[in-house]
Amino acid sequence: MFGTALRLAMLAAILLAQPALAPAHAQAPLSIARQGYMFVGQHYTKVDGNDVINGHIYVEYQIPARQSHPWPVVMVHGGGQSGTNFTGTPDGREGWAQYFLRRGYAVYVVDQVGRGRAAYRPEVYAKASAQGMGFLFPRFIAPEKFNLWPQAKLHTQWPGKPEQGDRITDEFIAAQMPSISDFPQQQKINRAALVALLDRIGPAIIMTHSQSGAFGWPVADDRPTLVKALLQVEPSGPPVHDVENLGAPDWFRDVPDVKPWGLGFEQITYAPAPADASAMAYVREDKADGPDLVRCWKQAEPARQLPNLQGMPILIVTSQASYHAPYDHCTVKYLRQAGVRPAVIRLADVGITGNNHMMMLEKNNLAIAKVIADWTDKHVK
Repeated sequence: MFGTALRLAMLAAILLAQPALAPAHAQAPLSIARQGYMFVGQHYTKVDGNDVINGHIYVEYQIPARQSHPWPVVMVHGGGQSGTNFTGTPDGREGWAQYFLRRGYAVYVVDQVGRGRAAYRPEVYAKASAQGMGFLFPRFIAPEKFNLWPQAKLHTQWPGKPEQGDRITDEFIAAQMPSISDFPQQQKINRAALVALLDRIGPAIIMTHSQSGAFGWPVADDRPTLVKALLQVEPSGPPVHDVENLGAPDWFRDVPDVKPWGLGFEQITYAPAPADASAMAYVREDKADGPDLVRCWKQAEPARQLPNLQGMPILIVTSQASYHAPYDHCTVKYLRQAGVRPAVIRLADVGITGNNHMMMLEKNNLAIAKVIADWTDKHVK
């Protein structure tokens, strides 16, 4: 009797010492009709007499048993990340991929060219770079401790303790990957690979995040009949000049380099068509729209239009505490000036507060997924 009681007490102590199971573990099993992977966009380049395969993305897909939506969602991660951003969270909960599957969408999750399972080929892609702790903590993990932009202090949704040595934070840091250093090259090769993916799978909804937002515009421009909607989650921005975050009191400074085509380095279709990028003319607004916002750049009038993006369902999502909060409105204004009418969801406006840029990994990630999926259900036919 005593031995049994002791064993039960020891078992209880072991169970209490284990991390609590995330709520996702209690959800019904996913019902998948078909799943698999593919490499898309590959070609060969001759290097020192050898054929080197390169230019491809890795794409993992799942088709739900009950597919209630005709168009799949293609999820494209941002800089330094991989497709794992969408397939789970550092603390073990379900990600946006599983959420959309449960909503009846087929889901295709991408690893960008030279990232994750799309192997990096240094003899072709040249230099790679990775972000250190001095970038990850202020930007992604604990912006409230660094206060580099006015909204940073509002961050509350990181799922772990924002410090090295915390299991959840270390899990996120371990997921970071070196990226091709040349951002114009990133845009060029990922554009081509994503277009090849659409040509292979047919019409789809494209979801981007951060860095990959710069791919979304040219891909939609290249295949306007195949992109059924563009879900841009804090897309790379703002237009024309990137912004550095300096902290109080000045907060923002424009990066000198100009994005030659306004939304990025890749050429997109303007009407009337400029002879080349040097014909694009930009001006900066005299004042910001608010005290905590960036002064936006836009086209000089009369503004050229973006005909291939007009009429396409486009959603831009911005969280409350992200470094995008001061400038995503500039992307919206640039698009509207060019005749594009994106929808805008500021998460705080719909009662979802405290999120930073990596919102798909944070504590309330599925509440955000619901907002995006609800909009998609309503506006994408």
